[in-house]
Amino acid sequence: MDTQVVDNYQSDFSAYLKDEKAAVELQSCIGHLQFDKGIELVLFRNPLVDVTISDILQLHAYANVVVNKAISVHDTSSLAAELLTMNIAQSKLDIGLLAYQWQAEKGQFSDQRTFLEAKLTGFTIDEDEETRPKDVVLYGFGRIGRLAARLLITSAGKGQQLRLRAIVVRTIDKDQLNKRAHLLRNDSVHGRFQGTVEEDYENMELIINGQRVKFIAAKNPEDIDYTSYGINDALIIDNTGVFKDKTALSRHLSSKGASKVLLTAPGKEVPNVVYGVNHKTLQLDEDDVISAASCTTNAIVPVLKVIHDSLGVDKGHIETVHAYTNDQNLLDNMHKKARRGRSAAINMVITETGAGRAVTKVIPDLKDKLTANAVRVPVPNGSLAILSLTISRETTLAEVDSLLKDAALRGDLVNQINYNINEECVSSDIVGNSCCSVYDSHATIVHPDKKSIVLYVWYDNEFGYTKQVLRLAKHIARVRRLIYY
Repeated sequence: MDTQVVDNYQSDFSAYLKDEKAAVELQSCIGHLQFDKGIELVLFRNPLVDVTISDILQLHAYANVVVNKAISVHDTSSLAAELLTMNIAQSKLDIGLLAYQWQAEKGQFSDQRTFLEAKLTGFTIDEDEETRPKDVVLYGFGRIGRLAARLLITSAGKGQQLRLRAIVVRTIDKDQLNKRAHLLRNDSVHGRFQGTVEEDYENMELIINGQRVKFIAAKNPEDIDYTSYGINDALIIDNTGVFKDKTALSRHLSSKGASKVLLTAPGKEVPNVVYGVNHKTLQLDEDDVISAASCTTNAIVPVLKVIHDSLGVDKGHIETVHAYTNDQNLLDNMHKKARRGRSAAINMVITETGAGRAVTKVIPDLKDKLTANAVRVPVPNGSLAILSLTISRETTLAEVDSLLKDAALRGDLVNQINYNINEECVSSDIVGNSCCSVYDSHATIVHPDKKSIVLYVWYDNEFGYTKQVLRLAKHIARVRRLIYY
């Protein structure tokens, strides 16, 4: 074998092993920062908690392509280690951005610590300052409820902001508690829960990662006295889909110990909010019942806002290719809505969606400019929105990509928009993506007239949406952290 080939092989392999070691060290720092100091690290918006070593290396490669500058895992690892030695407030820090800035500015600083102290000015607090998380009750325990429970539990630690205290279901007994525990442990779409779940049948509680969560049986919201369970000033997250207007949802506020209600569906006569877009319009002292809109609305609104703000949207049509839901029939049977009675597992089913109308509740300027429809398809999760838009001025493919890349990296929508560079992306690839809008940069079409564009936006209609619900929940509960993006 050629000596040069052997040398190249050994050199590349040695470099990879060094990168892998640095990723292991970074992973350790991520855990200690999260649980000991309440500091969450992200890499250009991508979550780093509970990811594998290969995920960390792949995220660095993604950052290199999207940011157009090499981000070294050795820099992110050493910066994270330095953060561990500092008195930093509970916060969410983009270690990728810090590494990017360190490379550009390190000549101005004597070492990484002085660099971090300069960048994180104002992030220092009294170590003895107490964190007071908000009590949360999940009203219902279906697909969104169980994902919310997973996310609330795994975010526990010194920096816990929302504290899951109870789950309300219509009835509960030993057998039902056991079955609900199994559904929490195992999920056919999202995999096994990376934690421990123990049943306490005597107290009708689940002990999840050491946190006791009470199961409460109730047929009516107003029948519950949460204070009798030690729960006070609680945020009720209603994921049942039963109560949809202000009058019905306000019944939760008749319960002792409840202070706010958040609906995980479009709501009538209440603010419909897409976090990152219009959450700042809420009057938190007055708005006690709030809707997190729908998964589809959360998927399309961030992208529409970017395009409308920069290019103007004159009109358009939105077609959602949506995973089937529990509302549909597994086999052909009666259904109150047209076509939804046909088997979800073997048919594409045309159905209606309120996404077009819902957009105007979040971006009023788009009123009467959009139509929308939906096709339910035989996948259990992972959906696609196709936005066919006529814009106000001429544009190019490069400009559209640049606008959405910038929104994914800077500004108010970094948690909402993921700039996807995978040329082979399919629906299963975005399952578990924490962003509600995954922009497919390789699928965009710009018509030769330069004023007609087609955008493809993927979304995990379960996990990505649930992340949005909890972002909004933290805003409502006023348990926000310092953020460095």
